[in-house]
Amino acid sequence: MSAAPPLAACLRPVRAVVFDTDGVLLDSAGLHAAAWQQAFAPCLVAAGAARPFDPVADYLRYVDGRSRLDGAAAFLASRGLALPPGAPDDPPGTGTVAAVAARKEEAFTALLREGGAAPWPGSVRLLHALRAAGVRCAAVSASRHATELLSRAGLLGLFEVVVDGREAARLGLPGKPDPALFAEAARRLALPPREAAVVEDAEAGVAAGRRGGFALVVGVDRGAPGHAAALRRRGADVVVNDPGDLLEPGAAP
Repeated sequence: MSAAPPLAACLRPVRAVVFDTDGVLLDSAGLHAAAWQQAFAPCLVAAGAARPFDPVADYLRYVDGRSRLDGAAAFLASRGLALPPGAPDDPPGTGTVAAVAARKEEAFTALLREGGAAPWPGSVRLLHALRAAGVRCAAVSASRHATELLSRAGLLGLFEVVVDGREAARLGLPGKPDPALFAEAARRLALPPREAAVVEDAEAGVAAGRRGGFALVVGVDRGAPGHAAALRRRGADVVVNDPGDLLEPGAAP
């Protein structure tokens, strides 16, 4: 068996890496964006809004990395749509923020049934290299589906800890850019944040890693215009096109 590729210099001092799930480990961001597009479209049409939801720019700016309620509220507010918050059991619809979030959940669940989400090959290589190097790994996500998705992708066994949206709701953890999800993962690993790295593709997630006092915050930019610069502004120490780039000895800010 060939030796695992060496970790980039920036990762060598850390004892653990906490990964975001959607867009970092799994190619699921497109599914989330499509579900949001379905959820927001009726609201925008009813309000006579000229611009539809952009599944790249609006997804990254307003909903990526956030809880469903926070993401729905942020995007609707950006278009001047002041819906009432609603209640957690609101059925899918357009009358409240909770109803829009429920519509997104309904759409995402339907898309999942059609095929799930594949793992990013570079992320899988990095996970195996970290495991070979004795670096512990955790995964976090605002999505309630994250544990199921990781299991279906064959990745769940590579993580000591997973803190998904169901756990966040059970514990009452606030969503990103609050660092609570990352802090909970570090707590379960019994390590202080200053001994761990965060790998994130969302601006809110990068900000959370920085606020949480993690030793290293890696931003993942898969090519969206202006996204790399936005990740740096929010506090990323390093920006890569793919987590697999962190296997290259020369990876640098």
